[in-house]
Amino acid sequence: MTALLEQVFKKASALPADIQDILAAEFLQEIEWESQWDATLKKTQDALGKLTMAAMAEHKNGKTEEMGFDEL
Repeated sequence: MTALLEQVFKKASALPADIQDILAAEFLQEIEWESQWDATLKKTQDALGKLTMAAMAEHKNGKTEEMGFDEL
């Protein structure tokens, strides 16, 4: 466990039990979300790679236009 995580647990342990439970539930939910996100990325690597190559080819062939976020 990292020093920072130890510090978080130490501070959290001083909080009331109901607040600790809320923090723990949020922390577990975040860990689960991260795990699902990693699994999703692994499943889509081939498709993302193909899309990347197609976009790069379009750019190389002058079929793209540089734009800012406010121009989308």
